[in-house]
Amino acid sequence: MANRIVLFCFIIFIVPAAIVFAQNYGKKEILIDGGKKGNITFPHQTHQNSINDCMVCHVSFPQEEGALTKFKKTGMLKKKQVMNKTCLKCHRNSKKAGKAYGPVKCSGCHIK
Repeated sequence: MANRIVLFCFIIFIVPAAIVFAQNYGKKEILIDGGKKGNITFPHQTHQNSINDCMVCHVSFPQEEGALTKFKKTGMLKKKQVMNKTCLKCHRNSKKAGKAYGPVKCSGCHIK
């Protein structure tokens, strides 16, 4: 009887939780309008796997497709706000700390 209760709890609680945590949310890569410098192919899952906290980036904009463009057009985000205060700041801090880091120059992300 005890074995059945343990098995039941495992199936009802543990398996669904494991499935949820094993999923990668969002697209593998996201194409972002990069303005005059060229678009950005953003490696979304790479960032998810290395940062492990969606709100590090998404504190400034919601987790929905086209949110950056929409927020820039409506004035809720200033031009280059996310790039300067989030992306470049994180990349430069990682570089200073001797950790793996992303591009710190325009041409590293913007592709014409």
